[in-house]
Parts: sequence; C-alpha cells; structure tokens
Amino acid sequence: MKLDIEIKTIKIRLKVIYLIEVEIFFYTGCVLAILGSIATLAGPGVKDPIVRTFNTEIAAIGVSLIFLSFNHTLALMTFVAATAAITLILLRAITRLEEMGADV
Repeated sequence: MKLDIEIKTIKIRLKVIYLIEVEIFFYTGCVLAILGSIATLAGPGVKDPIVRTFNTEIAAIGVSLIFLSFNHTLALMTFVAATAAITLILLRAITRLEEMGADV
C-alpha cells in the first residue's frame, strides 16, 4: 500500500518535470522565432550576407524548438527543410543583387 503511494507520487513528479521541460522548449522557441524574425527584417543595417543568414537561422532554430515540444521527428525535418530553403533563397537573392551592382 505504501509502495503504491510512493510510486504514484514519483510518477506525478516526473510528469510535472516533463511538462516544465516542454514548456521551456516551447517558450524559448517562441522567443527565438520572434527575435530572429525581427533581426532578419529590421536588423541593424548589416551589410554582410553571412550575418543575415545567421539571423534567419536563429528564427529557424526557434521554430524547431516549438515543434520539438510536440514531436522530435517533426522538429528535425522542419529544421532541415527551413534551413535549406532559407539558405538557398538568401544566397540567390544576394547573388542577384551583386550582379545588378547593388551595394549588399
């Protein structure tokens, strides 16, 4: 009887700890996604294309952390897909601007 109560108490504690960890992933992901998006859109006038790419990676990591709180496989696939797509788009846009003679 006493052992059953202790086991139930341990299970409840583990469940609460797990929920706190999931909430930390979710809220950290939201903050990173918002800050990364703002840094990419209205950054401090960064001219270096590599720094711009890093700013988009911050947002991608934030989105991955949000999905990590739901499903690990979904988080990994989202991170890989978002990183590949954003990197290709940004590098193509930067190359086009340099071809046109714009100061990038």
